[in-house]
Amino acid sequence: MPPDDIARLALAAFDHAVDASGSFRDRPGQRLMAEKVAHTFSVATLGKTEDDSDEPIRAIAVVQAGTGVGKSLAYCAPAIAAALTRNTRVMISTATVALQEQLVNKDLPALAAILPQDFRFGLAKGRGRYVCKLKLSRHAGDADDTVEADDDLFADELAAAAPLHVMEARAVFYAALVRDLASGAWDGDRDNLVQPPDSELWSPVAAEASSCTGKHCPVFNQCTYYEKRKELVGAQVIVVNHDLLMSSLGSRMLPELDNCLLVLDEGHHLPAVALDHFAASMDLSRTLWIETLANRARRIGGLMTVSESADVPRLAAQLRQGMVDLSRLLMDLHGQAFQEARSQQGPVRFRLPRGVLPEALDEPLRLLHVLAESFLAILSTIAKALRTAMRDQPDEARRLSILYAQLGMLSPRLEKVQATTELLLKAAANDEDSVPVAKWFTFETCQGGLDSGLVVIKAHASPILPGSTLRQHFWSRVRAAVVTSATLTSCGKFDFYLRESGLDQDPAASVLEVASPFDYASQGRFVTVETVADPRQAEAFTAEMVQSLLVDLALVAHGALCLFTSREQMRVAVAALSSVLKGTVLVQGELPRALLLSRHRARVEAGAASIIFGMQSFGEGLDLPGQLCESVFIAKLPFASPDDPVGEARAEWLRSVGRDPFSELVVPATAIRLAQWAGRAIRLETDRAFVYCYDRRLVNTSYGRRLLEGLPAFLQQRRSATGRVTPD
Repeated sequence: MPPDDIARLALAAFDHAVDASGSFRDRPGQRLMAEKVAHTFSVATLGKTEDDSDEPIRAIAVVQAGTGVGKSLAYCAPAIAAALTRNTRVMISTATVALQEQLVNKDLPALAAILPQDFRFGLAKGRGRYVCKLKLSRHAGDADDTVEADDDLFADELAAAAPLHVMEARAVFYAALVRDLASGAWDGDRDNLVQPPDSELWSPVAAEASSCTGKHCPVFNQCTYYEKRKELVGAQVIVVNHDLLMSSLGSRMLPELDNCLLVLDEGHHLPAVALDHFAASMDLSRTLWIETLANRARRIGGLMTVSESADVPRLAAQLRQGMVDLSRLLMDLHGQAFQEARSQQGPVRFRLPRGVLPEALDEPLRLLHVLAESFLAILSTIAKALRTAMRDQPDEARRLSILYAQLGMLSPRLEKVQATTELLLKAAANDEDSVPVAKWFTFETCQGGLDSGLVVIKAHASPILPGSTLRQHFWSRVRAAVVTSATLTSCGKFDFYLRESGLDQDPAASVLEVASPFDYASQGRFVTVETVADPRQAEAFTAEMVQSLLVDLALVAHGALCLFTSREQMRVAVAALSSVLKGTVLVQGELPRALLLSRHRARVEAGAASIIFGMQSFGEGLDLPGQLCESVFIAKLPFASPDDPVGEARAEWLRSVGRDPFSELVVPATAIRLAQWAGRAIRLETDRAFVYCYDRRLVNTSYGRRLLEGLPAFLQQRRSATGRVTPD
């Protein structure tokens, strides 16, 4: 079908959705976005081209849709219609669970009820969100007689180092999970537990690809993960998150990116997610797992008659000794500085300037890289032999699956060694076209447990240019995509986001800004509160800011949100609360997020005042319309943490090539974050709200003015240190 006809049908589906339901209201900006989506998804070439010499057409739309535009309808309806017409699928990726739940539980069911064409949809999560019943049965004490009693299948030196009472609590927790699964009270999805467990508790029983034998597993027919996967078969719309999207690159877990229609909602998170995914780290101090893995590999390799397994003891011994040697070298280089700084909270970090490795570290790292690769090759051979045996000996499937899981539980740590050494060995950037790597080491003294007093040294490495990483690994695979968010422009321009996302030089990319339908000038005020203290003088500024904040908090009649840039700021503010205000404040971290928000809503609905104290994660994604949030208080401009090693390395590189990291990186990133925070105030056409920011730099610096220009068109005011309010 010609692209124009596909676009026409896609837009007709949007119009039908608007007309068919009273819950959807037509907005000019929303239809403008729908037109862009329809066009983008109609012109791109999907799948294999008829002639391999033909260059496929790619189309990528970057759409900023202000709050209230109704962007989920604007992309869902035309995307689904285009996918059905083109006999393909839509993949919608989000950054937060809240938006995933909104799509799967509200938006998509509503569309399915009114669109003339039937479609199915489903939610895809990574394996790690689901329990592995085989692992759980082992941890809950359901031993298998076919396994040697002196070899705990899922032994973990970090878990074993925990105090006895912690180990006992874990056993009780795992036993409770087994009971809830058996009774049907729980479905095996981590997100559906009443209280989601910490990663240390969940990780040992999580379903992971490295320890999964798929259809050969004895509990395959009861596997939660594969049951959920079945729900996606035949689904025309699949909802995922950015983390899963990145981790599935090159696999068949999700639809192929060159043969589906991709929507990236909350797209401003994509660059950060990409950096996290392609970063790597390894623990150089706790190495008992190497011996455990070697024992398992040699024994299982012998059972599978894999001759290469005879090399495992030598490789393991050399690998472990290499990590010990590297730790000693790092202690020689940084030990004295660590001793001087070890009283500080958390790990002590040492970053390598310009990513240049000390000469003494080069050879040890190369040796570790070679050893890890050789060890991984042998594990791959053993795993292949196990899969073959499972296929040929179905009666032995349970025993063989457990042996496979033995290797898979620890092999990811070996993969970390390989990935980290590879990044650390990458040559330092010498010119603007090179892609730099941030490299650093951390030292930390363990507190409590069997490892108490042990100095743990870790090595870390990360790309620092998300755009380059995304171009190479992601956009090169994508044919048709719409990237959207309420905050993609920075200081009024798309330049920063396009550069961060790797689309700045992509001829397939186009942009569209759709303004919010809200009348911000009449609905809200943005008040810059000036202090005498310089915001860069943390202690004096925080003290003065808190005093002004307390005066404003006392005037809150219904719901409010107060956002801080550091835990210390929030601690000082909480400590300064009067007894009356303490009864109205809910502090992030003192209650589970869902419970805190539920309590906030209940208080406001009962006619009482309720104020949420939170940090960055509460600055976006929260939807508190009406009286739930009539005031937003921003303690300080939300600059990124100054001690982030990746940010430090990137700023250093920009300066080395004659560019200004503050204006090019810091200000644009802060502008997006500030717009997100201020965006919590107005959520509906009927909302009336104030936004207060206690940072005078907004009105007395040139970059502050740039930040203000990037905000919605609030009526702007400034309040001096004496309390005088004037228009700005």
